[in-house]
Amino acid sequence: MGATGPVNPATGREPPGGRPGGWVASLAGLVVRAPLTARTRRELLFCLTEAALGLVVLAVPFGLLALLVVVQRLTRGTTPPNLVSWPAASDHPAGALLYLGVLLVVLLLVVFLAPRFGRGLGAVHRYLSARLLGEPVGVPAPARRGRGGPGRLAAMVRDGPGWRAVAYPLVKLPVLLAEIYAVLFAVAGLANLTYPFWWRLFRNHPPGVRLQPVPVLTPFGSFDIATFAGTFAAFAAGAAMVLAAPWVARGAAAADVWLMRGLLGPGRLAQRVADLEQSRALAVEDSAALLRRLERNLHDGAQIRLATLAMNLGMAREKLEADADPEVRELVDAAHQGAKDALVELRNLARGIHPPALDNGLADALATLAADSAVPIELSTALPQRPAPAIETIAYFCAAELLANAAKHSHANRVTVELTERGAALVLRVSDDGAGGADPDRGSGLSGLAQRARTVDGQVEVVSPPGGPTQVTVTLPMSA
Repeated sequence: MGATGPVNPATGREPPGGRPGGWVASLAGLVVRAPLTARTRRELLFCLTEAALGLVVLAVPFGLLALLVVVQRLTRGTTPPNLVSWPAASDHPAGALLYLGVLLVVLLLVVFLAPRFGRGLGAVHRYLSARLLGEPVGVPAPARRGRGGPGRLAAMVRDGPGWRAVAYPLVKLPVLLAEIYAVLFAVAGLANLTYPFWWRLFRNHPPGVRLQPVPVLTPFGSFDIATFAGTFAAFAAGAAMVLAAPWVARGAAAADVWLMRGLLGPGRLAQRVADLEQSRALAVEDSAALLRRLERNLHDGAQIRLATLAMNLGMAREKLEADADPEVRELVDAAHQGAKDALVELRNLARGIHPPALDNGLADALATLAADSAVPIELSTALPQRPAPAIETIAYFCAAELLANAAKHSHANRVTVELTERGAALVLRVSDDGAGGADPDRGSGLSGLAQRARTVDGQVEVVSPPGGPTQVTVTLPMSA
Protein backbone atom coordinates (compact mmCIF):
# COMPACT_ATOMS: atom_id res chain seq x y z
CA MET A 1 0.00 0.00 0.00
CA GLY A 2 1.23 3.48 -0.79
CA ALA A 3 1.82 6.20 1.74
CA THR A 4 -1.07 8.47 2.54
CA GLY A 5 -1.06 12.12 3.43
CA PRO A 6 -2.30 13.72 6.63
CA VAL A 7 -6.01 13.41 7.44
CA ASN A 8 -8.37 16.33 7.94
CA PRO A 9 -9.46 16.06 11.60
CA ALA A 10 -12.82 17.68 10.78
CA THR A 11 -13.86 15.27 8.01
CA GLY A 12 -11.60 12.25 8.55
CA ARG A 13 -10.48 12.47 4.92
CA GLU A 14 -7.23 13.26 3.20
CA PRO A 15 -6.72 16.89 2.16
CA PRO A 16 -7.48 17.82 -1.47
CA GLY A 17 -4.69 16.63 -3.76
CA GLY A 18 -2.93 14.93 -0.84
CA ARG A 19 -1.29 18.24 0.08
CA PRO A 20 -0.45 18.70 3.75
CA GLY A 21 -2.46 21.57 5.12
CA GLY A 22 -5.01 21.34 2.33
CA TRP A 23 -7.88 21.27 4.81
CA VAL A 24 -6.51 24.46 6.37
CA ALA A 25 -6.68 26.14 2.96
CA SER A 26 -10.23 24.83 2.51
CA LEU A 27 -11.27 26.19 5.89
CA ALA A 28 -9.68 29.55 5.11
CA GLY A 29 -11.48 29.69 1.78
CA LEU A 30 -14.75 28.89 3.55
CA VAL A 31 -14.22 31.73 6.03
CA VAL A 32 -13.34 34.20 3.28
CA ARG A 33 -16.29 33.24 1.08
CA ALA A 34 -18.85 33.20 3.91
CA PRO A 35 -19.54 36.99 3.92
CA LEU A 36 -20.35 36.87 0.20
CA THR A 37 -22.94 34.06 0.26
CA ALA A 38 -26.69 34.51 -0.07
CA ARG A 39 -27.17 32.54 3.14
CA THR A 40 -25.17 35.10 5.08
CA ARG A 41 -27.22 37.95 3.63
CA ARG A 42 -30.46 36.24 4.62
CA GLU A 43 -29.19 35.49 8.14
CA LEU A 44 -28.00 39.06 8.65
CA LEU A 45 -31.34 40.38 7.38
CA PHE A 46 -33.09 38.00 9.78
CA CYS A 47 -30.97 39.24 12.68
CA LEU A 48 -31.60 42.87 11.72
CA THR A 49 -35.37 42.36 11.48
CA GLU A 50 -35.55 40.34 14.69
CA ALA A 51 -33.46 42.92 16.54
CA ALA A 52 -35.78 45.72 15.42
CA LEU A 53 -38.89 43.74 16.39
CA GLY A 54 -37.38 42.81 19.74
CA LEU A 55 -36.53 46.41 20.60
CA VAL A 56 -40.00 47.59 19.59
CA VAL A 57 -41.68 44.93 21.73
CA LEU A 58 -39.46 45.69 24.71
CA ALA A 59 -40.48 49.33 24.38
CA VAL A 60 -44.12 48.42 25.13
CA PRO A 61 -43.72 47.76 28.89
CA PHE A 62 -41.59 50.89 29.24
CA GLY A 63 -44.34 52.85 27.49
CA LEU A 64 -46.94 51.53 29.92
CA LEU A 65 -44.70 52.41 32.85
CA ALA A 66 -44.22 55.91 31.43
CA LEU A 67 -48.00 56.25 31.16
CA LEU A 68 -48.37 55.44 34.86
CA VAL A 69 -45.69 57.97 35.74
CA VAL A 70 -47.45 60.65 33.69
CA VAL A 71 -50.74 59.89 35.42
CA GLN A 72 -49.02 60.18 38.79
CA ARG A 73 -47.53 63.54 37.88
CA LEU A 74 -50.91 64.82 36.69
CA THR A 75 -52.70 63.70 39.84
CA ARG A 76 -50.13 64.67 42.44
CA GLY A 77 -47.48 66.77 40.79
CA THR A 78 -44.59 64.62 41.94
CA THR A 79 -43.22 61.20 41.16
CA PRO A 80 -43.77 58.91 44.15
CA PRO A 81 -41.11 56.35 45.04
CA ASN A 82 -43.48 53.39 44.89
CA LEU A 83 -45.93 53.10 41.97
CA VAL A 84 -48.25 50.68 43.76
CA SER A 85 -48.32 51.99 47.32
CA TRP A 86 -48.58 55.66 46.33
CA PRO A 87 -52.37 55.83 45.79
CA ALA A 88 -53.05 54.52 49.28
CA ALA A 89 -50.88 57.25 50.78
CA SER A 90 -52.18 60.04 48.54
CA ASP A 91 -53.87 63.08 50.05
CA HIS A 92 -56.02 63.45 46.92
CA PRO A 93 -58.73 60.76 46.72
CA ALA A 94 -59.73 61.77 43.18
CA GLY A 95 -56.14 61.44 41.98
CA ALA A 96 -55.77 58.11 43.71
CA LEU A 97 -58.95 56.81 42.06
CA LEU A 98 -57.77 58.02 38.66
CA TYR A 99 -54.43 56.32 39.14
CA LEU A 100 -56.05 53.08 40.27
CA GLY A 101 -58.39 53.20 37.26
CA VAL A 102 -55.52 53.64 34.84
CA LEU A 103 -53.55 50.88 36.59
CA LEU A 104 -56.55 48.54 36.38
CA VAL A 105 -57.03 49.27 32.68
CA VAL A 106 -53.35 48.60 32.01
CA LEU A 107 -53.49 45.31 33.90
CA LEU A 108 -56.64 44.24 32.04
CA LEU A 109 -55.03 45.11 28.71
CA VAL A 110 -51.98 43.06 29.61
CA VAL A 111 -53.96 40.06 30.87
CA PHE A 112 -56.54 39.87 28.11
CA LEU A 113 -54.81 41.32 25.05
CA ALA A 114 -51.22 40.17 25.58
CA PRO A 115 -51.87 36.53 24.51
CA ARG A 116 -53.62 37.63 21.33
CA PHE A 117 -50.90 40.17 20.57
CA GLY A 118 -48.26 37.51 21.28
CA ARG A 119 -49.91 35.10 18.84
CA GLY A 120 -49.96 37.72 16.09
CA LEU A 121 -46.34 38.66 16.66
CA GLY A 122 -45.40 34.99 16.85
CA ALA A 123 -46.84 34.49 13.38
CA VAL A 124 -44.53 37.26 12.13
CA HIS A 125 -41.51 35.57 13.73
CA ARG A 126 -42.42 32.20 12.22
CA TYR A 127 -42.84 33.83 8.79
CA LEU A 128 -39.39 35.40 9.02
CA SER A 129 -37.85 32.09 10.04
CA ALA A 130 -39.44 30.23 7.14
CA ARG A 131 -38.91 32.98 4.56
CA LEU A 132 -35.35 34.06 5.35
CA LEU A 133 -33.81 30.98 6.96
CA GLY A 134 -35.80 28.19 5.34
CA GLU A 135 -36.64 26.87 8.83
CA PRO A 136 -40.42 26.50 9.14
CA VAL A 137 -41.78 26.50 12.69
CA GLY A 138 -45.00 24.64 13.42
CA VAL A 139 -48.17 26.60 14.16
CA PRO A 140 -49.57 26.13 17.69
CA ALA A 141 -53.10 25.01 18.34
CA PRO A 142 -55.70 27.72 17.67
CA ALA A 143 -57.04 29.68 20.60
CA ARG A 144 -60.17 28.29 22.17
CA ARG A 145 -63.29 30.40 22.09
CA GLY A 146 -65.50 30.29 25.14
CA ARG A 147 -69.22 30.90 25.16
CA GLY A 148 -70.39 34.31 26.21
CA GLY A 149 -68.33 37.23 27.44
CA PRO A 150 -66.95 35.58 30.62
CA GLY A 151 -66.17 32.40 28.71
CA ARG A 152 -64.19 34.28 26.07
CA LEU A 153 -62.22 36.18 28.71
CA ALA A 154 -61.45 32.97 30.59
CA ALA A 155 -60.31 31.31 27.35
CA MET A 156 -57.98 34.25 26.63
CA VAL A 157 -56.46 34.04 30.11
CA ARG A 158 -55.93 30.26 29.79
CA ASP A 159 -54.34 30.56 26.33
CA GLY A 160 -51.07 28.68 26.92
CA PRO A 161 -49.57 29.18 23.44
CA GLY A 162 -50.45 32.89 23.65
CA TRP A 163 -48.63 33.31 26.97
CA ARG A 164 -45.63 31.38 25.64
CA ALA A 165 -45.54 33.85 22.75
CA VAL A 166 -45.62 36.71 25.29
CA ALA A 167 -42.70 35.15 27.17
CA TYR A 168 -40.68 34.69 23.99
CA PRO A 169 -39.35 38.30 23.73
CA LEU A 170 -38.30 38.22 27.39
CA VAL A 171 -36.58 34.84 27.23
CA LYS A 172 -34.97 35.91 23.98
CA LEU A 173 -33.00 38.82 25.50
CA PRO A 174 -29.57 37.09 25.31
CA VAL A 175 -30.29 36.00 21.74
CA LEU A 176 -31.47 39.54 20.93
CA LEU A 177 -28.11 40.88 22.09
CA ALA A 178 -26.34 38.29 19.89
CA GLU A 179 -28.42 39.39 16.89
CA ILE A 180 -27.59 43.04 17.57
CA TYR A 181 -23.93 42.08 17.80
CA ALA A 182 -24.14 40.21 14.48
CA VAL A 183 -25.54 43.31 12.76
CA LEU A 184 -22.92 45.46 14.50
CA PHE A 185 -20.16 43.16 13.30
CA ALA A 186 -21.32 43.54 9.70
CA VAL A 187 -22.18 47.26 9.64
CA ALA A 188 -19.31 48.54 11.77
CA GLY A 189 -16.89 46.15 10.05
CA LEU A 190 -17.78 47.55 6.62
CA ALA A 191 -17.43 51.08 7.96
CA ASN A 192 -13.99 50.30 9.41
CA LEU A 193 -12.83 48.94 6.07
CA THR A 194 -13.29 52.41 4.53
CA TYR A 195 -10.90 54.31 6.87
CA PRO A 196 -7.78 54.11 4.65
CA PHE A 197 -9.73 55.32 1.63
CA TRP A 198 -11.29 58.50 2.97
CA TRP A 199 -8.64 59.47 5.50
CA ARG A 200 -6.47 61.59 3.16
CA LEU A 201 -9.54 63.22 1.63
CA PHE A 202 -10.94 64.60 4.90
CA ARG A 203 -7.80 64.81 7.07
CA ASN A 204 -5.62 66.88 4.70
CA HIS A 205 -5.08 69.69 7.23
CA PRO A 206 -2.08 72.09 7.09
CA PRO A 207 1.00 71.29 9.18
CA GLY A 208 0.70 72.47 12.74
CA VAL A 209 -3.08 71.96 12.89
CA ARG A 210 -3.98 69.25 15.33
CA LEU A 211 -7.36 67.49 14.83
CA GLN A 212 -9.24 65.31 17.23
CA PRO A 213 -8.60 61.57 16.82
CA VAL A 214 -11.25 59.51 15.05
CA PRO A 215 -12.90 56.67 17.02
CA VAL A 216 -13.05 53.15 15.61
CA LEU A 217 -16.05 51.15 16.82
CA THR A 218 -15.74 47.42 17.53
CA PRO A 219 -18.02 45.01 19.40
CA PHE A 220 -15.49 44.89 22.24
CA GLY A 221 -15.08 48.63 22.62
CA SER A 222 -13.57 51.47 20.62
CA PHE A 223 -10.13 52.92 20.05
CA ASP A 224 -8.92 56.18 18.53
CA ILE A 225 -6.64 56.76 15.57
CA ALA A 226 -4.93 60.01 14.72
CA THR A 227 -2.60 59.05 11.85
CA PHE A 228 -2.90 57.46 8.44
CA ALA A 229 -0.93 54.46 9.67
CA GLY A 230 -3.59 53.91 12.31
CA THR A 231 -6.23 53.46 9.61
CA PHE A 232 -4.70 50.09 8.79
CA ALA A 233 -5.53 48.98 12.33
CA ALA A 234 -9.12 50.04 11.68
CA PHE A 235 -9.02 48.18 8.35
CA ALA A 236 -7.74 45.02 10.08
CA ALA A 237 -10.43 45.28 12.75
CA GLY A 238 -13.07 45.77 10.07
CA ALA A 239 -11.85 42.77 8.08
CA ALA A 240 -11.95 40.58 11.18
CA MET A 241 -15.47 41.82 12.00
CA VAL A 242 -16.75 41.22 8.46
CA LEU A 243 -15.29 37.70 8.46
CA ALA A 244 -16.79 36.96 11.89
CA ALA A 245 -20.24 38.45 11.16
CA PRO A 246 -21.61 35.41 9.22
CA TRP A 247 -20.78 33.01 12.03
CA VAL A 248 -22.18 35.26 14.75
CA ALA A 249 -25.35 35.73 12.71
CA ARG A 250 -25.59 31.99 12.06
CA GLY A 251 -25.27 31.15 15.74
CA ALA A 252 -27.77 33.82 16.78
CA ALA A 253 -30.27 32.73 14.12
CA ALA A 254 -29.96 29.08 15.13
CA ALA A 255 -30.54 29.95 18.79
CA ASP A 256 -33.53 32.09 17.84
CA VAL A 257 -35.09 29.30 15.77
CA TRP A 258 -34.57 26.91 18.68
CA LEU A 259 -36.45 29.29 20.97
CA MET A 260 -39.20 29.72 18.36
CA ARG A 261 -39.75 25.98 18.18
CA GLY A 262 -40.06 25.79 21.94
CA LEU A 263 -42.16 28.92 22.61
CA LEU A 264 -43.88 29.82 19.34
CA GLY A 265 -44.43 26.30 18.02
CA PRO A 266 -47.04 23.76 19.04
CA GLY A 267 -44.98 22.34 21.92
CA ARG A 268 -43.53 18.85 22.17
CA LEU A 269 -46.71 17.11 23.27
CA ALA A 270 -48.89 18.97 20.77
CA GLN A 271 -46.35 18.35 18.01
CA ARG A 272 -46.27 14.66 18.89
CA VAL A 273 -50.05 14.51 18.78
CA ALA A 274 -50.07 16.33 15.43
CA ASP A 275 -47.47 13.91 14.04
CA LEU A 276 -49.49 10.94 15.23
CA GLU A 277 -52.66 12.39 13.73
CA GLN A 278 -50.89 12.92 10.43
CA SER A 279 -49.48 9.38 10.51
CA ARG A 280 -52.93 8.00 11.27
CA ALA A 281 -54.50 10.03 8.47
CA LEU A 282 -51.90 8.73 6.02
CA ALA A 283 -52.49 5.16 7.21
CA VAL A 284 -56.27 5.53 6.84
CA GLU A 285 -55.97 7.06 3.37
CA ASP A 286 -53.46 4.41 2.27
CA SER A 287 -55.76 1.67 3.58
CA ALA A 288 -58.71 3.14 1.69
CA ALA A 289 -56.65 3.45 -1.51
CA LEU A 290 -55.43 -0.14 -1.11
CA LEU A 291 -59.00 -1.39 -0.72
CA ARG A 292 -60.06 0.54 -3.81
CA ARG A 293 -57.22 -1.01 -5.81
CA LEU A 294 -58.11 -4.47 -4.50
CA GLU A 295 -61.76 -4.02 -5.48
CA ARG A 296 -60.73 -2.78 -8.90
CA ASN A 297 -58.42 -5.75 -9.42
CA LEU A 298 -61.15 -8.17 -8.39
CA HIS A 299 -63.64 -6.45 -10.65
CA ASP A 300 -61.38 -6.21 -13.68
CA GLY A 301 -59.47 -9.48 -13.17
CA ALA A 302 -60.90 -12.43 -11.25
CA GLN A 303 -64.52 -11.43 -11.76
CA ILE A 304 -64.16 -11.25 -15.55
CA ARG A 305 -62.32 -14.59 -15.61
CA LEU A 306 -65.09 -16.25 -13.60
CA ALA A 307 -67.74 -14.74 -15.84
CA THR A 308 -65.89 -16.06 -18.90
CA LEU A 309 -65.57 -19.50 -17.28
CA ALA A 310 -69.28 -19.61 -16.46
CA MET A 311 -70.15 -18.59 -20.02
CA ASN A 312 -67.86 -21.26 -21.51
CA LEU A 313 -69.33 -23.91 -19.26
CA GLY A 314 -72.82 -22.88 -20.30
CA MET A 315 -71.84 -23.13 -23.97
CA ALA A 316 -70.26 -26.53 -23.34
CA ARG A 317 -73.46 -27.79 -21.69
CA GLU A 318 -75.54 -26.66 -24.66
CA LYS A 319 -73.26 -28.51 -27.09
CA LEU A 320 -73.55 -31.80 -25.29
CA GLU A 321 -75.42 -34.35 -27.31
CA ALA A 322 -78.80 -35.52 -26.12
CA ASP A 323 -77.46 -39.02 -25.61
CA ALA A 324 -74.33 -37.83 -23.73
CA ASP A 325 -73.26 -39.59 -20.58
CA PRO A 326 -75.50 -38.38 -17.71
CA GLU A 327 -72.52 -38.25 -15.38
CA VAL A 328 -70.66 -35.91 -17.74
CA ARG A 329 -73.74 -33.69 -18.09
CA GLU A 330 -74.12 -33.64 -14.31
CA LEU A 331 -70.47 -32.64 -13.84
CA VAL A 332 -70.79 -29.86 -16.44
CA ASP A 333 -73.99 -28.59 -14.77
CA ALA A 334 -72.35 -28.63 -11.35
CA ALA A 335 -69.28 -26.78 -12.67
CA HIS A 336 -71.48 -24.21 -14.39
CA GLN A 337 -73.53 -23.59 -11.24
CA GLY A 338 -70.39 -23.44 -9.09
CA ALA A 339 -68.87 -20.84 -11.40
CA LYS A 340 -72.03 -18.72 -11.20
CA ASP A 341 -72.15 -19.00 -7.40
CA ALA A 342 -68.47 -18.08 -7.13
CA LEU A 343 -69.09 -15.09 -9.37
CA VAL A 344 -71.91 -13.88 -7.11
CA GLU A 345 -69.80 -14.34 -3.99
CA LEU A 346 -66.87 -12.55 -5.56
CA ARG A 347 -69.13 -9.67 -6.65
CA ASN A 348 -70.48 -9.37 -3.10
CA LEU A 349 -66.97 -9.53 -1.68
CA ALA A 350 -65.77 -6.76 -3.98
CA ARG A 351 -68.81 -4.67 -3.11
CA GLY A 352 -68.05 -5.17 0.60
CA ILE A 353 -64.45 -4.06 0.13
CA HIS A 354 -65.30 -0.88 -1.72
CA PRO A 355 -68.77 -0.23 -3.14
CA PRO A 356 -68.53 0.93 -6.76
CA ALA A 357 -71.38 3.39 -6.07
CA LEU A 358 -68.96 5.47 -3.97
CA ASP A 359 -67.08 6.45 -7.12
CA ASN A 360 -69.90 8.90 -7.85
CA GLY A 361 -70.03 10.31 -4.33
CA LEU A 362 -71.54 9.46 -0.98
CA ALA A 363 -74.97 10.87 -1.83
CA ASP A 364 -75.36 8.55 -4.84
CA ALA A 365 -74.11 5.59 -2.82
CA LEU A 366 -76.70 6.24 -0.09
CA ALA A 367 -79.38 6.56 -2.78
CA THR A 368 -78.37 3.09 -4.01
CA LEU A 369 -78.70 1.72 -0.48
CA ALA A 370 -82.11 3.34 -0.09
CA ALA A 371 -83.30 1.85 -3.39
CA ASP A 372 -82.27 -1.69 -2.30
CA SER A 373 -83.81 -1.44 1.18
CA ALA A 374 -86.90 -3.44 2.08
CA VAL A 375 -88.06 -0.63 4.39
CA PRO A 376 -89.19 2.70 2.87
CA ILE A 377 -86.39 5.23 3.31
CA GLU A 378 -86.58 9.01 3.20
CA LEU A 379 -83.15 10.29 2.15
CA SER A 380 -81.94 13.87 2.61
CA THR A 381 -78.42 14.93 1.62
CA ALA A 382 -76.78 18.35 1.76
CA LEU A 383 -73.03 18.22 1.13
CA PRO A 384 -71.41 21.35 -0.37
CA GLN A 385 -68.12 19.48 -0.76
CA ARG A 386 -67.02 15.85 -0.93
CA PRO A 387 -65.38 14.33 2.13
CA ALA A 388 -62.13 12.40 1.89
CA PRO A 389 -62.46 8.93 0.28
CA ALA A 390 -61.74 7.17 3.57
CA ILE A 391 -64.47 9.19 5.33
CA GLU A 392 -66.94 8.39 2.55
CA THR A 393 -66.21 4.69 2.95
CA ILE A 394 -66.71 4.77 6.72
CA ALA A 395 -69.95 6.75 6.40
CA TYR A 396 -71.27 4.35 3.73
CA PHE A 397 -70.65 1.23 5.78
CA CYS A 398 -72.13 2.88 8.88
CA ALA A 399 -75.28 3.71 6.91
CA ALA A 400 -75.43 0.18 5.46
CA GLU A 401 -75.11 -1.38 8.93
CA LEU A 402 -77.75 0.91 10.43
CA LEU A 403 -80.21 0.25 7.61
CA ALA A 404 -79.64 -3.48 7.94
CA ASN A 405 -80.29 -3.29 11.70
CA ALA A 406 -83.46 -1.29 11.11
CA ALA A 407 -84.75 -3.88 8.65
CA LYS A 408 -83.88 -6.91 10.81
CA HIS A 409 -84.45 -5.89 14.41
CA SER A 410 -86.47 -2.70 14.78
CA HIS A 411 -89.63 -3.73 12.85
CA ALA A 412 -89.71 -0.16 11.57
CA ASN A 413 -92.21 1.04 8.99
CA ARG A 414 -90.16 4.02 7.89
CA VAL A 415 -86.50 5.07 8.08
CA THR A 416 -85.09 8.58 7.67
CA VAL A 417 -81.48 9.14 6.57
CA GLU A 418 -79.99 12.65 6.80
CA LEU A 419 -76.53 13.52 5.55
CA THR A 420 -75.29 17.05 6.29
CA GLU A 421 -72.10 19.01 6.82
CA ARG A 422 -71.74 20.87 10.10
CA GLY A 423 -68.66 23.04 10.16
CA ALA A 424 -65.72 20.72 9.46
CA ALA A 425 -67.71 17.58 10.34
CA LEU A 426 -69.84 15.15 8.37
CA VAL A 427 -73.05 14.21 10.20
CA LEU A 428 -75.00 11.07 9.28
CA ARG A 429 -78.27 10.65 11.15
CA VAL A 430 -80.42 7.51 10.74
CA SER A 431 -83.83 7.47 12.46
CA ASP A 432 -86.60 4.87 12.47
CA ASP A 433 -90.01 4.44 14.08
CA GLY A 434 -89.32 0.92 15.27
CA ALA A 435 -89.39 -0.82 18.65
CA GLY A 436 -86.20 0.82 19.97
CA GLY A 437 -84.08 -0.64 22.73
CA ALA A 438 -80.82 -0.64 20.76
CA ASP A 439 -77.85 -0.81 23.14
CA PRO A 440 -74.27 -0.54 21.83
CA ASP A 441 -72.92 -1.92 25.13
CA ARG A 442 -74.36 -5.36 24.45
CA GLY A 443 -71.81 -6.14 21.77
CA SER A 444 -74.08 -5.46 18.81
CA GLY A 445 -73.06 -4.02 15.47
CA LEU A 446 -73.35 -0.55 16.97
CA SER A 447 -70.18 -1.09 19.01
CA GLY A 448 -68.36 -1.99 15.77
CA LEU A 449 -69.61 1.23 14.20
CA ALA A 450 -68.29 3.21 17.16
CA GLN A 451 -64.89 1.56 16.83
CA ARG A 452 -64.81 2.27 13.10
CA ALA A 453 -65.70 5.93 13.70
CA ARG A 454 -63.06 6.32 16.44
CA THR A 455 -60.30 5.44 13.96
CA VAL A 456 -60.74 8.95 12.54
CA ASP A 457 -61.75 10.72 15.80
CA GLY A 458 -65.43 10.31 14.99
CA GLN A 459 -68.21 9.39 17.37
CA VAL A 460 -71.50 7.52 17.35
CA GLU A 461 -74.43 8.67 19.49
CA VAL A 462 -77.36 6.28 20.01
CA VAL A 463 -80.76 7.37 21.37
CA SER A 464 -83.08 4.35 21.46
CA PRO A 465 -85.49 4.15 24.39
CA PRO A 466 -87.61 0.99 24.72
CA GLY A 467 -90.62 1.36 22.48
CA GLY A 468 -88.77 3.66 20.10
CA PRO A 469 -88.06 5.67 18.18
CA THR A 470 -84.37 5.09 17.48
CA GLN A 471 -81.94 7.76 16.30
CA VAL A 472 -78.26 7.07 15.62
CA THR A 473 -75.98 10.01 14.81
CA VAL A 474 -72.53 9.36 13.31
CA THR A 475 -70.18 12.37 13.33
CA LEU A 476 -67.02 12.15 11.27
CA PRO A 477 -64.40 14.69 10.23
CA MET A 478 -64.43 15.76 6.60
CA SER A 479 -60.86 14.51 6.22
CA ALA A 480 -58.98 11.75 7.94
